[in-house]
Formats: sequence, C-alpha cells, structure tokens
Amino acid sequence: MPSAKVLEAKQAIVAELVERLNNSVTGVLVSYKGISVADDTALRKELREANVKYTVVKNTLLSRACEETNLTGLQGTLEGTTALATSDEDYAAAARILANYAKKSKTFELKGGYLDGEVVDMATIEKLAKLPTREVLLANVLGAFQAPIASFARAIQAIVDKGGVEACEKAESAEEAPAEEAPVAEAAPAEAPAEEAPAVEAAEEPAAE
Repeated sequence: MPSAKVLEAKQAIVAELVERLNNSVTGVLVSYKGISVADDTALRKELREANVKYTVVKNTLLSRACEETNLTGLQGTLEGTTALATSDEDYAAAARILANYAKKSKTFELKGGYLDGEVVDMATIEKLAKLPTREVLLANVLGAFQAPIASFARAIQAIVDKGGVEACEKAESAEEAPAEEAPVAEAAPAEAPAEEAPAVEAAEEPAAE
C-alpha cells in the first residue's frame, strides 16, 4: 500500500487539477508520444506565451479530477501518454497551437477536450483550432468600430484644411445679408402714395366745372 505521504501528495495533485479544470474556460488533452525534446521545448514556449498552461499528467489522477468536475466524458481518452493544456481566458489558443503541431507530427495527436465545463467532441475542437488569435479578433472588432469614426474625422479634417476659411466667410455673409436688405423693404410702402396722387386730381376736375 502507498504510504500516507504518497497518498497525501496524490490528493494534493488531484485537488490542484480540480481547481485548474474549474477555473479554465477550455482544455485540450493530447498524446505527446514521439515528441522530441527540442520540439517539446518550443511547443511549451508557444503555449506559455499564449497564457496556456501545459503539463504532463497521470491518467489515474486526472480521471479522479474529472469525476469531481463532471468531466467524466474525458475518462475514455485517458490512455497512453497524456498532457493537459488549459486556458483561463482564450477559448481557442490551446486547440489552435496543439492542432498546428499535430499536423506536423505522425504520433502527436489531440485526444479530447472541454469547453466551459462541458466535454466537447473533436469536431468542436477542430473548429476552435481554426479560429484566429485573440489579438487578431480584437483588432478586427476594434477596426469595425473605428472605421466610421475614422472616416468622419478625415472628412472633417479635409474641410478644415481646404475649405474651412471660405466656409466661415460664407457663414458670416449669410448672417449679414438680412441687415442689408432691410432698408429696401422699408422704402416700398413710401412709394405707394406717390402713384395714387394723379388719380385724386383727376377726380376733382369735373367738380370744378
């Protein structure tokens, strides 16, 4: 029988795995058989830079952790060599990086995974692997929001650079125009009585005879 220290150490590993599974948004299991030391080092570096935690795990301990996190659907994949890659924020990073490496290797392969606490099939993992990086997605979204604003800003700047002064002068002339036309409007009523004067004289001549 294993000693108390060994049991305690295994329980600690299981507890750590349970916490890791619960806190991650996604996880991918792979069989790392046949990977070279150099490739393993490069792969770990790429995963680390993407904030993906990647560790080799014992199937028996991960199986116990799966039982405590309702991920029992992964237990059927826990054979041979197993490494676990988890991400706390990026849904696609682990699948994308590991799938890209698997394409270059005849022995390294993806075995299964989960998404938001639910076991998913290989088709879902493959779809995740095809998604662009988080930075690219954010850049595309930001670009979509900024495009109209940028166009409006350029249009305003063009007006300021080319026609800003002329526009201001036209606006000032438009404001002054009503004041110049006002005297003409006032003079019109004064001319009306002058035209009616002859008619009055013509009416008075027959009365004189």
